[in-house]
Amino acid sequence: MTANTDLSSRTTPLNLLGDQTAAGGCCGGGSCMCGSPAGAASPGAQTVDDHAPSAAAHEFLVTGMTCGHCVSSVREEVGAIAGVESVEVVLKNGGESRVTVRAAGALDPDAVRAAVEEAGYKLA
Repeated sequence: MTANTDLSSRTTPLNLLGDQTAAGGCCGGGSCMCGSPAGAASPGAQTVDDHAPSAAAHEFLVTGMTCGHCVSSVREEVGAIAGVESVEVVLKNGGESRVTVRAAGALDPDAVRAAVEEAGYKLA
């Protein structure tokens, strides 16, 4: 027997704002395929939002992100910080992308900066 699970209440759209990425992509030659139509994230792409309503939200602006691979890298690094419950990214291709971090307790901005830089990007 298969359970019918409705994830519509747990998803938020991944907003891709701005123009298409330049040929070659953001990863030094297109290793993530973000520079090609086949590898580009579709505007209707969905991400699961697992944050607890009681978690405090902290917003940061990140520069240099251009594709879904960039989003994944930032989410992975920032999500590894102790106490972080979720990381949501609104990608603005070539601009300042909004990163919302939900954490149960205090969040060290220096830890977020280090994680973003480890992913290869900068806080604005």
